[in-house]
Amino acid sequence: MTLDNCTLCPRQCGADRYSGTGFCGCGAEVRAAKAYLHMWEEPCISGKNGSGTVFFSGCCLKCCFCQNYKISSEGAGKEISVRRLSEIFLELQCQGAHNINLVSPTPYVPQIIEALELCGDRLNIPIVYNTGGYERVETLKMLEGYVDVYLPDLKYFDGGLSEKYSGAGDYFEYASAALKEMYRQVGDCQIKDGLIKRGMIVRHMTLPTHRHDSVKVIEWLGKNFPKEGIRLSLMSQYTPFYKSSEYKEISRRISTFEYNFVLDRASELGFEGYAQERSSAKEEYTPDFDLAGI
Repeated sequence: MTLDNCTLCPRQCGADRYSGTGFCGCGAEVRAAKAYLHMWEEPCISGKNGSGTVFFSGCCLKCCFCQNYKISSEGAGKEISVRRLSEIFLELQCQGAHNINLVSPTPYVPQIIEALELCGDRLNIPIVYNTGGYERVETLKMLEGYVDVYLPDLKYFDGGLSEKYSGAGDYFEYASAALKEMYRQVGDCQIKDGLIKRGMIVRHMTLPTHRHDSVKVIEWLGKNFPKEGIRLSLMSQYTPFYKSSEYKEISRRISTFEYNFVLDRASELGFEGYAQERSSAKEEYTPDFDLAGI
């Protein structure tokens, strides 16, 4: 796959990213908005020291409720070289990061691989691929041997919802295949001393009024993966960001009833994982993209 005819994500827009940008808004140079020790990921990722998180600019999805819209849709960030990206990885490791956490990395997979190659044996902490789940299997196969932990969202089951809120009616088709490929690569979760070393954690954020779609997502996971092999992270942090006010049914936080409805079904199915306090649904938990660490 080449950047002069980009097909890295399911959009397969074929953009020449050397002369312009693709659907994702990304050109040929890496653009990143923040690199720091993130303390608010799942406990097995953040640990005591924090997760060495790099927020990349641009996105293959167009979620109307995106809390990171300033970088995903509005282009905030700074262009950096591949060599600088490799240096950032090593700097985060020196700061005590438990892992390198790549947020919205899909448009930059070739550059990330190049940066990891530049690091070589000097980088010896797990690599986490933190994605919205909208991935091509062909792109994920490029990452085999480079990624230790996959941290995908599985946002929707219903294509009507994914088209309405994220502009991707084929979301589940691609995300479901992507998760199977991720699990094939990394296998069951390996957690040592409270920190994940290898495996897959699937995130799902329940949207207001759509708890039944959340249950369908969880039931699909239960049918397709060993419940003791993956971890499920059920997120209650939905806050009406960005353009969500355009849709009345999701222009509020989720209720305790809605969240507990989904939690109960996950418990019935025997999943291990993480649940959030509803107090996490606050704007102050959204990172300030101030180019720190870049």
